[in-house]
Amino acid sequence: MLELLAPAGSMEALRAAVQNGANAVYLGVGPFNARQGARNFTVETLREAVQYAHVRGVAVHLTLNTLVSDRECPQAAELIRAAARAEVDAYIVQDLGILALCRQIAPHIPIHASTQMTIHSLDGVLQAASLGVSRVVLSRELPKEEIARICRNSPVEIEVFVHGALCMCYSGQCYMSGVIGRRSGNRGQCAQPCRLPYGYGRFEDKHPLSLKDNCLAPYLRELEQMGVASVKLEGRMKRPEYVATVTGIYRQAIDAGRVTRGQMDRLEAIFSRQGFTDGYYLGRTGPAMFGVREEGGEDRAPLAAARTTYESVENPLVPVQFYMIVNQNAAMLAVQDPQGNVCKTTGPRPEPAMRRALTVEELSARLAKTGGTAYVCTQVKAVVEPGLSLPASAINGMRRDVLDQLTALRGRREETPLGKYTKPMVYSGQREAPGLTVQVTATDQVTNKLLGMHPLFLYVPLYLLIQDRAFYTQVIRRVRLAAVLPRVIHDGELAGVTRQLDEVYDLGVRHVLLGNLGQIPLAKARGFAICGDFGLNLYNSQSMNAMRSLGLASATVSFEMTLPQIRDVSKAVPAEAIVYGRLPLMVTENCLIRGRTGRCACQTGATRLMDRKGEEFPVIRDCGTCRSLVLNGKKLYWLDRQEDWRGLGLYALRLLFTTENSQEVDRVLRAWETAAPFAPGGCTRGLYLRGVE
Repeated sequence: MLELLAPAGSMEALRAAVQNGANAVYLGVGPFNARQGARNFTVETLREAVQYAHVRGVAVHLTLNTLVSDRECPQAAELIRAAARAEVDAYIVQDLGILALCRQIAPHIPIHASTQMTIHSLDGVLQAASLGVSRVVLSRELPKEEIARICRNSPVEIEVFVHGALCMCYSGQCYMSGVIGRRSGNRGQCAQPCRLPYGYGRFEDKHPLSLKDNCLAPYLRELEQMGVASVKLEGRMKRPEYVATVTGIYRQAIDAGRVTRGQMDRLEAIFSRQGFTDGYYLGRTGPAMFGVREEGGEDRAPLAAARTTYESVENPLVPVQFYMIVNQNAAMLAVQDPQGNVCKTTGPRPEPAMRRALTVEELSARLAKTGGTAYVCTQVKAVVEPGLSLPASAINGMRRDVLDQLTALRGRREETPLGKYTKPMVYSGQREAPGLTVQVTATDQVTNKLLGMHPLFLYVPLYLLIQDRAFYTQVIRRVRLAAVLPRVIHDGELAGVTRQLDEVYDLGVRHVLLGNLGQIPLAKARGFAICGDFGLNLYNSQSMNAMRSLGLASATVSFEMTLPQIRDVSKAVPAEAIVYGRLPLMVTENCLIRGRTGRCACQTGATRLMDRKGEEFPVIRDCGTCRSLVLNGKKLYWLDRQEDWRGLGLYALRLLFTTENSQEVDRVLRAWETAAPFAPGGCTRGLYLRGVE
């Protein structure tokens, strides 16, 4: 049976989910969850929430799915410890540092890989499993064929989002809110700039980044047959009435094996963005997937109806069996739940009947009156000696007593010893002035001046090395090359990428630059040394040390970190930072260029999004794929303050060229040599000074 996993942004929402049939809920506590705008829970209310859920047979998963700094790790460790004492059933994590802390402090509690890890391939699942993960939440962009393939071969449970808001960008790979507004999506503060209006080349009141909500209610039976363990509903920011309605409908659909037209209408009435989409699941991306929330004219009736399902009622969720013996010496009652918990009580001594003797039928009817509790009586086995009487109040009191005992027992778990938080080993790294690396996106950016500067690495998209093999055969004699892998590689694309890797290996390339955990096994299997890119979201010493354990040759620190954070983080492997270029804000499965022109990006090249303030955001292809890469309008610029990067322990600083032509590349390289001053307006210092929330 599919687990139905519902959101709980508050205690009221938790009750709404549980009372409407959720098998599990997920919730956040404190600052380390990806929905900090929700009401969320405190450490004090977490235990209450867990006990409420456990009594009713519902599991509680704690979201710890944000990036944390070194200075925040002790606080995160305390939360992990407090949650373990509250007896949560699983941790949901993104940060490899948090994953390490969970294993250190509470190794008995399962760890689930958040969708923020951007796991979208079998290799990604296997890599996560090797790190101690027992469940993976897949990226929402996967089509059903790839979900099925992963399920068939996965050694761990697979969880799939089936309802709710869709991010335009692959989760964990969106930096738009952080870069343009300091509110990092990877830190739980996303301001949803993708829901704002944009235009192409000029401002138009259109929403090319706003997707309709996902709805896979018609495919629940199919997902179960694939082997999916859990289906997840989005909505920790939504009101409890929404949670109640959506959870209830999905519960009914799972139980019945189908969803009705009326149920679909109710889902749309409670919340939609001009309808729903199943485009990713069916592999049908395009304009039909986009929509916005239309305000006004909200029907309040569904909300009021939803409240009645959880506000003042207790739906009987836990089946129990009663066993009772009534004889002249004693009245004894026991209750048993599906987990084998047994509670007993003894009532007053029965007396000889003066008028009407107690019967098994009467006794059974009274014991079955469990209304107002979490329990439903499925069977009564009773032995009643003839001719005896027992007051109804006594029977009712015994029933209440054993059920109260059972509630206390079900809310209690065996206490497990917890580990201690220990600070990770901090490797100091290279202390002298860092060297130079350069990343290009087009062959004409590889100028003679660039080659003459002899960077430590020249990062070139994998497809370009194949496309311009003759050119790069000459280049590799002058500079060390590394092939840049696409940000996203689905299993269906793996064979093609593997062939390309074999070709560039024959070319003499021995390094790759990658930004996804799932790509590490691929690169290792082909014999490449691995340079970790910013997409790995390395934010603390624990995660940097994990790169060393995985055998990486180098790693790129997150550009959402501050300079002091970079200085303090472990340099377990040689570390670099991006100091120039248009930072990638999001990578999208939907091709924005095709959405604008009607033609593939391969034929039209770059385009630009313009926001309400006139800021332009270039859109290019990601490493030759049909996925779009949205770039920041302003260029990151630290060429004039290279001295600020001395003493941070970095081995290299990277210049990132995206939209620049050859002349612009040479101008930037001269600016690097001369420490040319910062030009306000078109440039930014990024987040290295001000940080993110």
